[in-house]
Amino acid sequence: MSIIRRNVARPVRMLGVASASAALALGVAGTAFACDISEFSAAAVCEGTKGVITVTDKDPSGVPATVSVYLENNGADERLVGTQEVRGSREGVTITFEEDWKPDATYRIHVKAGDQVDEDIQPNLTTPSTPCKPGGESSTPAPTPSTTPSDTPPATPAPSEPADSATPSPSAPEGGSSAPADTVSNAPSPAAGESNLAETGASSSTGLIAGIAAALVVVGGGAVFLGMRRRGAKSDS
Repeated sequence: MSIIRRNVARPVRMLGVASASAALALGVAGTAFACDISEFSAAAVCEGTKGVITVTDKDPSGVPATVSVYLENNGADERLVGTQEVRGSREGVTITFEEDWKPDATYRIHVKAGDQVDEDIQPNLTTPSTPCKPGGESSTPAPTPSTTPSDTPPATPAPSEPADSATPSPSAPEGGSSAPADTVSNAPSPAAGESNLAETGASSSTGLIAGIAAALVVVGGGAVFLGMRRRGAKSDS
């Protein structure tokens, strides 16, 4: 009898251990896939020129949740912005509340997901300190175009152009001054012709000398004529 009892007790114990292990595994799995408030997040962003409030649910179990957004004023609900339902996923599902929020405003976001979640997202959502711009941005205004250094015209190109024109080109005055020197040395000028005529006796001083010589010839001829006349007069007497 003792042997039979021992043989029956062993399978019962093994079945109990297996059941306990299965229950523990199911409990861990249920805890891992349970919905939690930490899986919800909210943000105040801009869409175009208006502001909106977005809530993202990253619940991998996909438990349906109801999200309510309230505008706060001195720690109390001033008005209900809206209520929407969301079914989250591992990648995240985002819902949008159209709310043209003001800078530095406070909003309370409450989440109700079955019997697992029934609380607010902590901390409360505070909007940016600057409103939405026409381009859909809520940041510090960019500097005006007049203050950017790229819009001011550079002052260097104007003086640089005359400097380039003042530089001597390949056809500088040095080459031009050498050209007249070559023409004078190669081609005879009118002055050179006059100097050649002077060497042959055709200048103005040659005519003067010729005139003086002619006068001397006339004077000498007159003297010879007078001398011959005197000799003829003496012979006749």
